[in-house]
Amino acid sequence: MAGQRRQPKADPARRAAYDVLRAVAERDAYANLLLPALLARRGLAGRDAAFATELAYGTLRGLGTYDAILAACSDRDQLDPPVRDILRLGAHQLLATRVGSHAAVATSVDLAKDVCGSRAAGFVNAVLRRVATRDLQAWASVVAPGPDRDPSGYLAIRYGYPRWIVDAFRDALGDAAAELADALAAGNARPDVVLAVTSPYPGPPGAGERLAPTRWSPFGFRLEGGDPAPLVASRRAAVQDEASQLAALALSRAELAGPGGSPGQERSWLDLCAGPGGKARLLSGLAAAHGARLVASDVRPHRARKVLQALRRDGSGAGPNAGPGPGGGSGSGSGGGSGSGPGGGSGSGSGAARAAVVAADGLRPAWRVGVFDRVLADVPCSGLGSLRRRPEARWRKTPADVARLAGLQRGLLNAAIDAARPGGVAAYVTCSPHLAETRQVVTAVAGSRDDVTIMDAPAVLSEVPALRSPDPRFAQFWPHRHGTDAIFLALLRREAP
Repeated sequence: MAGQRRQPKADPARRAAYDVLRAVAERDAYANLLLPALLARRGLAGRDAAFATELAYGTLRGLGTYDAILAACSDRDQLDPPVRDILRLGAHQLLATRVGSHAAVATSVDLAKDVCGSRAAGFVNAVLRRVATRDLQAWASVVAPGPDRDPSGYLAIRYGYPRWIVDAFRDALGDAAAELADALAAGNARPDVVLAVTSPYPGPPGAGERLAPTRWSPFGFRLEGGDPAPLVASRRAAVQDEASQLAALALSRAELAGPGGSPGQERSWLDLCAGPGGKARLLSGLAAAHGARLVASDVRPHRARKVLQALRRDGSGAGPNAGPGPGGGSGSGSGGGSGSGPGGGSGSGSGAARAAVVAADGLRPAWRVGVFDRVLADVPCSGLGSLRRRPEARWRKTPADVARLAGLQRGLLNAAIDAARPGGVAAYVTCSPHLAETRQVVTAVAGSRDDVTIMDAPAVLSEVPALRSPDPRFAQFWPHRHGTDAIFLALLRREAP
């Protein structure tokens, strides 16, 4: 109608981020799974996709901080969930991005008009104008307890973590607790895309991706630009954090004892919790270099199928930054047909295949125990070490989740040790620094057995600095030290009875 004022439309990137926040709240969706598909459906790419991703992930990470600030800027005890999420997105733009104050407020008002109507838009405008009067550090000094009076409470608000996670990280850092703020800040940073190369060098830069070698893993490349999808689809690489790669490498380096411990004399390795197959791809190449065959197991059949698919795609094993992969860069992959793992588990591959996949419960092994040279137990855990990749996870996890996993983790570590031959080595790995999932599990299991020696894991990865945890026998990666997920590693040798 002539003279009628046009209703503003919400910016597409901001609307996409808002829809992700609502799905996370209403359907317990996972942002890292939902957002890429949503962006593709709406035709958002390039800068728009990057901006939507930053808004969604950054807002989810900072929920606790932003809610405390919004409470100080609002006279309402309760906020309608859609309005609250719009305010959270606006607060993130004002306090943690380079978006100008006017643009952050105005676009949030437009979004509120689209979603909630004009009345809510006026409220959003008023609250965000109050938020814009201070920066994040200044707001933390207003809404958080004093850092001297309540250090954990202050850090929880300042960096956007539940208090119990702040306390758990402090305990895990031990004598290095002065690094706690750095560790929390690093957990809020966008992680690099890191690839494990599963064939010789993946090609020169300029073919759609720019790659740089990682600092310590001989198999790792960091994506510095471009899209990794073609490289992954070409079967030459898989996305895998550098610390995860190094845990597999450490297991391959650990010194065996007894007969069969010489290079080329090993027979079989076991990946006890192999799904979805990232470490199994790397281990299969490393095992082949030692003359061994890998058995990869997962209790869930659909995850075991993913492992099988990953190994079938990988025909040449894991290659270093330059040059052939373990075993010379050639060898048979996990082909079709059927086969058997050591001790009788059904598996994939022909008689010459170097890997078998088993759908089996690690606590009820489908293989003969006491026969494997090396065993990896990358156990189910809380995932507190990968919070930077799963922005909503910190608000969903509880201490009860950690306690619930402890029995399973101890059982799987015992099963891994039982599977190892005398003189063989088991690696215990978690993507969590929480002491109840790391040191306490390993020391409890080792203390209950008379056939186990805890090895010096940091010494096996001597090229990586600052790995020692409060117990120096264990390796603990940290994002602020190593640029990796906070992965824990323990190596245990099974001794002769």
